[in-house]
Amino acid sequence: MESTRQNKIARLIQQDMGDIMLKEMKPVLGNSLITVTEVRVTPDLSIARIFVSIYPIGQMPGVEPAVAATKELVMAAIKANTADLRRRLGIREGKQLRIIPELEFFLDDTLDRMENIEKLLKQ
Repeated sequence: MESTRQNKIARLIQQDMGDIMLKEMKPVLGNSLITVTEVRVTPDLSIARIFVSIYPIGQMPGVEPAVAATKELVMAAIKANTADLRRRLGIREGKQLRIIPELEFFLDDTLDRMENIEKLLKQ
């Protein structure tokens, strides 16, 4: 069972990470639509597990021009820039959190599973 403090911090991180990825990380992540679907914070508030849903659009910056963006490429770019994302989160949350948690990113495939189940039910 999560405490009230964990829930508050998770909501705060979810809001700010969504905003950071939408506005500040475009040069790194391209035009991909990235949604932070859920954030889970450990009881000691040291690790934040962030689940993202990715809809790749266009091409990835810094990758060969002929290669279109895929979920795996976008996720690799997010994981490669984890330190920068934590720094940006620290700038926003520095007054509210004493220690900025370590960030772990996971791909949320809930929508893919829902589509697969609907497809199976229609058959």
